[in-house]
Amino acid sequence: MIKEQFELVEKKVADACTRAGRAREEVTLIAVSKTKPIEMLQEAYDAGARDFGENKVQEICEKHESLPQDMKWHMIGHLQRNKVRQVIDKVALIHSVDSYRLAQEISVQAQKKGITMPILIEVNIAQEESKFGISAEDTIQLVEEVALLPNLAIKGLMTIAPIVEDPEENRMYFRQIKQLSVDIKNKNIDNVTMDILSMGMTGDYEVAIEEGATMVRVGTGIFGARNYGTK
Repeated sequence: MIKEQFELVEKKVADACTRAGRAREEVTLIAVSKTKPIEMLQEAYDAGARDFGENKVQEICEKHESLPQDMKWHMIGHLQRNKVRQVIDKVALIHSVDSYRLAQEISVQAQKKGITMPILIEVNIAQEESKFGISAEDTIQLVEEVALLPNLAIKGLMTIAPIVEDPEENRMYFRQIKQLSVDIKNKNIDNVTMDILSMGMTGDYEVAIEEGATMVRVGTGIFGARNYGTK
């Protein structure tokens, strides 16, 4: 079941790339495995998935130990400063940096480990009160400040678009964040590349790819509906 669903999502990603005149290699498919058991992640891995997204530090720590070591883990949920040290050496990318203080803590812990941590700045492009992320207006200032911190590399932006019935409704938000990334890139800030645009989820990833996403985060489309009653 997971194999078939993963292959279907893969096909849709490839088709969206074709429509946008992009190479399939330009888009990384992240299997969002939060709340899912190890066995399901292993199934996705066996089907070809290598990038996995988690919302909780505890889940990353537990799953990291039990699964193949060539999996890449993405921290896509809200990250508390006191949990940074637990994941700093386990994740390939932190998508959800939305404050200077969080970036500062990531910098401190990365220095302790002697690594440079790639991060994305999370932008609340639709200004939804229920979501984390910095406003579009404040993003450039935050990028400029965070870029000065040691042992960090700002690789791009991330956003969580609104939950909508029709994915076309989110096209304008994807366009806005793409334009924001272009504006930041044009400033040529040291230690900042806008190579990654993490946007698009199960309901709207095809539209996100058409508008420039380089990473899409698909959970339900691969694993089915979430079960919050189990780990």
